[in-house]
Amino acid sequence: MAQQKKSLGSYLELGNLGASLILKNLPFVLFLSFLTIIYIANAHFAEKQVREIQTLQNEVKELKRQYNSLKSETMYKSRLAQVGNDVESLGLRKTAGNVYRIVED
Repeated sequence: MAQQKKSLGSYLELGNLGASLILKNLPFVLFLSFLTIIYIANAHFAEKQVREIQTLQNEVKELKRQYNSLKSETMYKSRLAQVGNDVESLGLRKTAGNVYRIVED
């Protein structure tokens, strides 16, 4: 009997050996697929967290600016001269003399 040369296509065809090899390694392939899905989901989750952190950092910066603005405005309005100007419209004025303290015995 003469031996026939096997072509490359015959090695790539799914025969009994190929099918049994795939079925034998199917749990491992499914495990690798599961790990790949977990890896991709983890990357998406991490990217979402990074975007949320950047958004919160920008919000904190804006709130700090608002706080500093309100603080400086409050400090300006609480100055004695500014309070005096604000209460003049109510009919109150600063006295020129000394302030007397009334003490009950």
